[in-house]
Amino acid sequence: MKNETSSVAAIPGSAHAGSKGGSGELPDATATPGGPSKPATNHTVSKDTRRRVITASFIGNFVEWFDYAVYGYLAGIISTVFFPASDRQTALLATFGVFAVSFFVRPLGGFIWGHIGDRLGRKQALSLSIVLMSVATFCIALIPGYNTIGVMAPVLLLLVRVVQGFSAAGEYAGASAFLVEYAPANRRGLYAAVVPASTAAGLLLGSLLAALLSSVLSAEQLGEWGWRLPFLLAAPMGLIGRYIRTKLEDTPAFREMAAKDTAVKAPAFAMFKTYRKQLIIATGAVLLNAVGFYVILSYMPTYLSEELHFGAAESFMATTIALLSYIGFIFLTGIASDRFGRKRMLITASVLFVVLTVPAFMLLDTGNFLVIVLVQILLGGMLTLNDGTLPSFLAELFPTRVRYSGFAVSFNLSNALFGGTAPFMATLLIGLTHNQLAPGWYLVAAAVISLIAVLFAVETSKKPLQQD
Repeated sequence: MKNETSSVAAIPGSAHAGSKGGSGELPDATATPGGPSKPATNHTVSKDTRRRVITASFIGNFVEWFDYAVYGYLAGIISTVFFPASDRQTALLATFGVFAVSFFVRPLGGFIWGHIGDRLGRKQALSLSIVLMSVATFCIALIPGYNTIGVMAPVLLLLVRVVQGFSAAGEYAGASAFLVEYAPANRRGLYAAVVPASTAAGLLLGSLLAALLSSVLSAEQLGEWGWRLPFLLAAPMGLIGRYIRTKLEDTPAFREMAAKDTAVKAPAFAMFKTYRKQLIIATGAVLLNAVGFYVILSYMPTYLSEELHFGAAESFMATTIALLSYIGFIFLTGIASDRFGRKRMLITASVLFVVLTVPAFMLLDTGNFLVIVLVQILLGGMLTLNDGTLPSFLAELFPTRVRYSGFAVSFNLSNALFGGTAPFMATLLIGLTHNQLAPGWYLVAAAVISLIAVLFAVETSKKPLQQD
């Protein structure tokens, strides 16, 4: 936007978010100088604007989740740097514990970012969140290890991870709402699939860098300074992402709401008062995504190397190959959800996880590289049925005035309780049960709960976006 705003009423222009022009694109907003804003009827959002919206959403979310991925992929190294030398599993649990604690702030972040996004605009929230994440991630590279500053090392790591968790709370929900509100009505699933695709791309770069560092550096070099290099990339990538976002207008749906001055002063209160059922369904639906995402795409290299004693470089390479296929599957899922509906796709994902997860984990124990890659592709493909559908499903559950809040709170609450704790729980369950299939059974339990939640949902894909 040309004019920065500090309140909803100051945002000019409006648009009909659910209508389409002759080209099938969303209408833009026009304003008569000196007069009230009116919905545009003959103008459409240009192809260049649509490309910039997609690019901004992709890059911003990519940066946020690359930052998160690096920590998960280098957890084994980080555990030796920031925690005293002791039992290997204890140090690893402490590292994943820090990973999990950072998620506990995410529900709070969901409320705050949701308030900013629903009151001041999606653009404002997204531009701020990427700066916080990039600065926090860059700081991880600067923290001295335990051997240098003692207990302050894990304390500082925890503080920085809390800032990361807070900033990430606004990213996924905001980018999804941004894309859905810009998308043509019959392509919301495909547009929203850009968000999980960018998440997987961030993980992919993290996996590639981890594999590269593990291959070209010795264990001593990697432990002394090599692990810090990926975190240093956060600053320049974050600046690029923020620059692109500041060049965009806010969404047509938000500008229409702003022009009508129908925004609520307390979106979170309105959400709990009027949309409790949607909030419960959304939180349950996210559960499989939360556990599956962090077990399959983040924890898996650690599981292969630490529990199955697979080579570190080979573990990262297997995950990298699986992620490449995952990105392609995501867009196919987005297209399928537009055609067959969100509910059908989410139910299918849950059923497949209930039936196939434990057998898939059994196959991982073969130690055969090809089998491990194929199993990860299978698990990733199953997860895309959920991951590629969820952003549009959650955004469509809530009306414009509480969309950011409803999405952010439900998504981050489920991720805080079950997603961020997934690597910790997987490691803990293996230690308690001495059963390497424990992470698989944990995934099955998450799938059952998500299935029950989705069964109570209504289909949203064929309906216009809710406005009020």
